[in-house]
Amino acid sequence: MTSPSYAARRSQLTTYFDRTAVEAWARLTSDAPVSRIRATVRAGRDAMRTNLLSWLPADLTGTRLLDAGCGTGALSLEAARRGAEVVAIDVSPTLIGLARERTARVGPGHIDFRVGDMLDPSLGRFDHVVAMDSLIHYATADIVQALATFAARTDAAILFTVAPRTPLLTLMHRAGRIFPRGDRAPAIVPVGEADLRRRAAALPGVRIGRSHRVNSGFYLSQSFELRRTP
Repeated sequence: MTSPSYAARRSQLTTYFDRTAVEAWARLTSDAPVSRIRATVRAGRDAMRTNLLSWLPADLTGTRLLDAGCGTGALSLEAARRGAEVVAIDVSPTLIGLARERTARVGPGHIDFRVGDMLDPSLGRFDHVVAMDSLIHYATADIVQALATFAARTDAAILFTVAPRTPLLTLMHRAGRIFPRGDRAPAIVPVGEADLRRRAAALPGVRIGRSHRVNSGFYLSQSFELRRTP
């Protein structure tokens, strides 16, 4: 069961990604020209996606992967090209519609795009779960609860990103308020790395593996790997 704070934030994100900033995110996740601010975000997201994909096996044939908060489906597409059977889920019907348009032919794997909650237990079990920038809007307690939910139905690894609490990130978010509304993202919740590591380490059946930080202008994100213990 999800917490009231998780449900409230999920509702806000649905409104943002499906109504407020549809055009901006469609451009950000394409090759279309964007502002200098969003260009740094695009570059950072590309670098983070490359990092997460490097942590997955080169051959995903026969594996089931959850792209939790898939957006327009870029990571799902790469996983399917490696042979994965991907369940790609997002709260925004509009973004899922764009994802279907952009990934019409994937092979040799397959992508099942769905609109809904990434924590929905009816999604079933997975070998791998990837949550790229879909947990950055939640407080630490809700992030850990989400990881526990994923861990209960993941057989190999959970890869996820958070917004690390740093003086630079605080400064960037304060400065970001002066930019045009179209260049603003929904509220990101910076989390303390030490606290997150301590809580994640206490989750049953998993251990913390690799981590990596990407800093690209107005994009700052920290990735972590949780691996299933024997």
